[in-house]
Amino acid sequence: MPTPAIRAQLAAFQGFMTDLFQKDFLLTWEHPTEEIKAIVTLAETLKQLHQAGYSYRAFDTGLAISIFRDNSTRTRFSFASAASALGFTLSDLDEQKSQVAHGETVRETANMISFLAEVIGIRDDMFLGEGNKYMREVGDALTDGAQQGVLHRRPSLINLQCDIDHPTQSLADLAWLKKHFGSLENLKGKKIAMTWAYSPSYGKPLSVPQGVIGLFTRFGMDVTLAHPKGYEVMDDVVEVAKRQSAESGGKFTVTNSMSDAFAGADIVYPKSWAPFKAMEERTELYGNGDFDGIKSLEKKLLKQNAEHKDWECTEELMAKTKNGKALYLHCLPADITGVSCEAGEVAATVFDRYRDPLYKQASFKPYVIAAMIFLAKTKDPAAMLKQLEKRGELRHLGI
Repeated sequence: MPTPAIRAQLAAFQGFMTDLFQKDFLLTWEHPTEEIKAIVTLAETLKQLHQAGYSYRAFDTGLAISIFRDNSTRTRFSFASAASALGFTLSDLDEQKSQVAHGETVRETANMISFLAEVIGIRDDMFLGEGNKYMREVGDALTDGAQQGVLHRRPSLINLQCDIDHPTQSLADLAWLKKHFGSLENLKGKKIAMTWAYSPSYGKPLSVPQGVIGLFTRFGMDVTLAHPKGYEVMDDVVEVAKRQSAESGGKFTVTNSMSDAFAGADIVYPKSWAPFKAMEERTELYGNGDFDGIKSLEKKLLKQNAEHKDWECTEELMAKTKNGKALYLHCLPADITGVSCEAGEVAATVFDRYRDPLYKQASFKPYVIAAMIFLAKTKDPAAMLKQLEKRGELRHLGI
């Protein structure tokens, strides 16, 4: 049977009310704080069960389908791990090997892959105005398929990163901060510096910084968004952050100084992203098939980035943080100066000192995704957890 600590964690989850059954999860700010807390708490519970050797396999059959329109390591394997742990069979849709390459419509693809599917995870973060739109188009097709009797059960969609938000990343970050600081309540008043940092590449998505300011402002934190002039994020997300910060009694600040952002910070998150306006231009150029224009834009943006090589997470900047010991976060992989590139987001000494905490930060993602799937596919998640606790089945025989 599970340990007293695990039973206490299971009991903590019982008090949450969620309305995620058969729903999609596309943007964190579309869901009430109660559901965010439920996901994080359940993720912690599943992590403890796994560490203690217990199974939380809640399903016997069903497909978990992944669609990655961009490269991925952590999120791809986290989704696969979550699907396996819950009892689903993973199937990855490679659009180049499917009829999508021959002009198959989104509506047709969505229905054809979903006859026995329970969940579909999608990463589509390359082009502004397209990724989240594509996810919603898939969702509409699935809803219609279920209403027309084509699908017996509509799969739920999970955003594995789009052009607007990266919810599985920010929720994993939140779970790690809860673990590190002891509770979500302890995050109130903590200063987090979400700052731009130099990278020798130009097209990194805006969804990580937007995901951070769109989530952490809900917990009364002092959230500072820092970037050079010209590297603004989406206005709509900034407005969400302002509103949520006011509602939670926190603080939201935008600055063009990395040093000011780091001053007194409890947490720092230096991460490169492309300028919003440039990403809009890039999307239009791709849509028009203007590849010469894309090359010209790339040169322009690389030159622009190079003007801000001083935006690096250095030992000097870390010394400005609270007691010089701020927690360093990154979604990985980081551009490490003198290691993965000549000049990058973070000094090698800083990264090396925080390597293990960074890996622990990343380790929450499989459990966050599993929790999101569990809540989307289980009508009474609290009762299901009770059954799993009573079953007390080990993941392996241990021999």
